[in-house]
Amino acid sequence: MSGDRYKISDQNAVYFVTFTVINWIDVFTRNTYKIEIVNSLNYCIKEKGLNVHAWCLMSNHIHLIVSAREGFRLSDIIRDFKKFTAKRIIKMMESEPESRRDWMLQQFIFAGSKLKRIKKYKFWKDDNHAIELSSKMMEGRINYVHQNPVESLIVGNAKDYLYSSARDYSDGNGFVIISFLS
Repeated sequence: MSGDRYKISDQNAVYFVTFTVINWIDVFTRNTYKIEIVNSLNYCIKEKGLNVHAWCLMSNHIHLIVSAREGFRLSDIIRDFKKFTAKRIIKMMESEPESRRDWMLQQFIFAGSKLKRIKKYKFWKDDNHAIELSSKMMEGRINYVHQNPVESLIVGNAKDYLYSSARDYSDGNGFVIISFLS
């Protein structure tokens, strides 16, 4: 990723990553867009070798603790996930009622116009802020991911937030297939 000083050097290690919508635009306020992210994560888990250990989708970014299964490259999975979800969500925006559609699409076009490699829209920021996690760091990062909606005053208890793995960690079932770390 250009401009990203945090690199994924070990393609099968566990990483904390964050994907952010350009200009911090609050795209994920509609359930259809949130479900698209969930479905795409589950597809990458089943078909592309992704392990999701923790996650939380907020209105303009997603935090993930992830790794790639043996024989897969985490960088490739992330690239494909971001490319697919960007195209899919923009296509949904163009075809479904969305009060902020024109404004959001103009923001994505403007961001894309600055880069020669972009044909029209730029949805995600390039950087992923990938941090390789040691076993000592794991619990703190999982807690950080799960506390995002609590800190943002969306819910009082992390396990009550639907778009997070906090439910899985509190003996419930969330929307994304979780691989618990031992």
